[in-house]
Amino acid sequence: MKFTVSEIAQMLDGTIVGNEKITIDSAAKIEEGRPGCISFLANSKYEPYIYTTQSSAVIVSKDFVPKKEISATLIYVENAYTAFTILLEEYQKRIANGKSGIEQPSFIGENSQVGENCYRGAFSYIGKNCVIGDSVKIYPNTYLGDNIEIGDNSIIHPGVRIYDNTIIGRNCVIFANTVIGGDGFGFAPQADGTYKTIPQLGNVIIEDDVSVGSNSTIDCATMGSTIIRKGVKIDNLVQIAHNVEIGKNTVIAAQSGISGSTTVGEQCVVAGQVGIVGHITIANKTKIGAQSGLGKSIKKEGLSLSGSPARDLNEHLRSMALVRRLPEIEERLKDLENKHETSDFQGQ
Repeated sequence: MKFTVSEIAQMLDGTIVGNEKITIDSAAKIEEGRPGCISFLANSKYEPYIYTTQSSAVIVSKDFVPKKEISATLIYVENAYTAFTILLEEYQKRIANGKSGIEQPSFIGENSQVGENCYRGAFSYIGKNCVIGDSVKIYPNTYLGDNIEIGDNSIIHPGVRIYDNTIIGRNCVIFANTVIGGDGFGFAPQADGTYKTIPQLGNVIIEDDVSVGSNSTIDCATMGSTIIRKGVKIDNLVQIAHNVEIGKNTVIAAQSGISGSTTVGEQCVVAGQVGIVGHITIANKTKIGAQSGLGKSIKKEGLSLSGSPARDLNEHLRSMALVRRLPEIEERLKDLENKHETSDFQGQ
């Protein structure tokens, strides 16, 4: 798919310095560019590459002032990183929109409705009483159970499994092999040491503009709903347990797990391999560092936490600094003990 520099600048509300008629057919890192590519400069440490890049065009922020001549056409925007992201999103959207029609074999159950300009890939299955919006893309080997709703412009990638009664909003992207609406981990211990399965009767609600990475799982609620609010971004290999609620615009990195009935606030950041216990509440704008373990509610907004158990980031860093010095401290203690013993011996 090709764009002119003029089309890209219009898309990004940018200003062009150079040749607006150049055709762009791909994107590349600024240090790896070639003719026909577009790159971006958002980090000053990469500035030297803008003077040597072979890319035909480079997106830069409005405050960028060249120190010497640049051969590439420049597109000045408010924020280069954000603008480049918007461009990639548009490119991806146009590729996805190229898919349409119904491949065979595929199945759709009775009383299900599919909107206009949709794509249904081969071996896809749609159950009974489903409502699929306009321009939805359902890729091959996907399973949608009964009573499912999917909003306009959402994309369901290959191998996704969506269980009964799930509701997915507009402009969502569910990546390959993700499972949404499977049973939560609910088992009641019995007197004889066995476990009795607790029926999971709720559903999953995913609001608009949510992205869920590959091989993630979002369990249905025991009763009520597991809720992923608008704008949430979930990485690959993330586990969201039953009755969890994730607030708007929160991001969760890979291999993290959130236990049942926990509420995560808005605009939180959960880094990779974080474990969060159940039945707690996490305040808005909380940031949790990688490999942390959170075992209690966080009531104050905007805290940065790290460690296991998780605690204030600065406190954690001071503790880690002391831990690194433990061998040195041990040696100093031994020296003091030896001096003390020698002093006692000489005094006798």
